[in-house]
Amino acid sequence: MSKESISIIILAAGKGSRMKSPKAKVLHSISGKPMLYHIIKASQEISNDITVVIAHQKEAVQEQMEALFDDINFVIQDAQNFPGTGGAMKNITPKNEKVLVLNGDMPLITADALQGFLSSDADIIMSIFDLKDPNGYGRVVIEENAVQYIVEQKDANDAELATTTVNAGVYAFKKSLIKKYIPLLSNENAQEEYYLTDVIAMAKKDGLSIAPLLVDEEHFKGVNSKKDLADSEEIMQERIRTKWMQEGVIMQLPATIYIESTVSFEGECIVENGCRICGETLIHNSHIKAHSIVEDSIVKNSDVGPLAHLRPASYLEDTHIGNFVEVKKSSLKGVKAGHLSYLGDAMVDEGSNIGAGVITCNYDGVKKYKTIIGKNVFVGSDTQLVAPVTIEDDVMIAAGTTVPSGTVKSGNLVLSRVKLRTIKEYFYKHFGKK
Repeated sequence: MSKESISIIILAAGKGSRMKSPKAKVLHSISGKPMLYHIIKASQEISNDITVVIAHQKEAVQEQMEALFDDINFVIQDAQNFPGTGGAMKNITPKNEKVLVLNGDMPLITADALQGFLSSDADIIMSIFDLKDPNGYGRVVIEENAVQYIVEQKDANDAELATTTVNAGVYAFKKSLIKKYIPLLSNENAQEEYYLTDVIAMAKKDGLSIAPLLVDEEHFKGVNSKKDLADSEEIMQERIRTKWMQEGVIMQLPATIYIESTVSFEGECIVENGCRICGETLIHNSHIKAHSIVEDSIVKNSDVGPLAHLRPASYLEDTHIGNFVEVKKSSLKGVKAGHLSYLGDAMVDEGSNIGAGVITCNYDGVKKYKTIIGKNVFVGSDTQLVAPVTIEDDVMIAAGTTVPSGTVKSGNLVLSRVKLRTIKEYFYKHFGKK
C-alpha cells in the first residue's frame, strides 16, 4: 500500500494526569526525543497525510513537533464541549481512503508493526491484546473472528469484565465511515465523553465488517505513568543497541549503555560499559571507553575516556581524550589530552599535547572567547589559557603558566612562575617538633 492510500490521525490531546507531571504526556522523552516524535516518525514511513490532535499544552506540543517535522497537520480538540477519543476526531478531513488512528502515548510503534492494518479490506480493523490482567483496558467481545462490540471498563458489567481480550487502541477505518459515524457519536455514558469505540457498535448494527487484529504488547504499549515511561525506555534502548551491534558495533555489557535514537555509528567502533551517547552524534572508527558521555559531537578515528565528557559541538579526529577530560564546542585534530583538562571553544591542531590540569578560560562572565592552538604545541600541566588567545605552531608552554589574551609566536617557550622561596624550619615553628 502506497503512502497516498492511507491517512494517519494521532490522538495527542490528553492531559496524562497519571504521569503526575506539569509536562504534557506526549512530550516526555524516550531515548532523547518526545514520545510523539517516535510515533510521527514511524507514521511518515507509510503515510503522506498525518494529523495530530492536540489540546492540553497545545502550543508547546505543536511548537516542538514543528521544529522536528515538516508537513504535519494539527487540529485542536474542543475538549470542553467534545471530550474523549470520539470528540478528538471531529473536524478532521482525511485525504486518503483508509484512515489509521493512533494514540500519542505509544512511542514503541514501528512502521512494520502497522502493516497488519494496511493489508485487510475490512471496513474497520481494530487492534486487540489478550492479557492475563486486563484491568484498565476496554474489553472486546469477539465471536466468529469478528468484533461484536467494545465496552469501556467503567461501563462494563461483570461478564464483560471477565473478558481478557482488550482494546489496544489502534484502528483503521474506511474514510467514508469517519464522515458518516463521527457526527452521530453521543456522550451518554458514565464519563460523559464521546467514545471512538462507539463507532464499532454503529458499524456492527449496519452490518459492516469489523476485523480484530491481534498485536503484540511491546509495540503497542501505552505510556500512562513514569513506570511505563521507564519500561518503554528499556525496550527502545534494547532495540537501538541491537540495531547497532548487528551493524558491527562492539558493546561491552550493552545493558549498561545508553544510546539515543539520533546517534550514528560507522566503521569499527567499540563502546564500553556505562557510556551515554546522545543527540546528533556520529562515531566513526572510534573507541568510547567506560563511563564516558558524548553529546551532539563527531568522533573520528579517536579514543575517548574512560570517564571523559564531550559536550555539544565537539569534533575529534585522530585524537586521544583521556580520563576526566571535558571538551565543549571544540575541534581537535591529531591531539593528545590525556587527563584532567577542560577545552572549551577551542581549536587544537595536529601533533599538539595538552597536559594534565590545562584549562581554556573561555568565559569572562559576559562573553565566550576562542582559544586557537597550532601544530606541535606542548602545553604543560596546570596551564591556564586566557581567551581570546592564539598559540602558533611549535610552541612550548611550561607547567604552571598562565597565558594571557593575545598571540604566542611560533618557536617560543612561554612560562610564568613566581620565584621559589624556602623558609627554613617553618614547619617546626608553626606546629612545633614532636
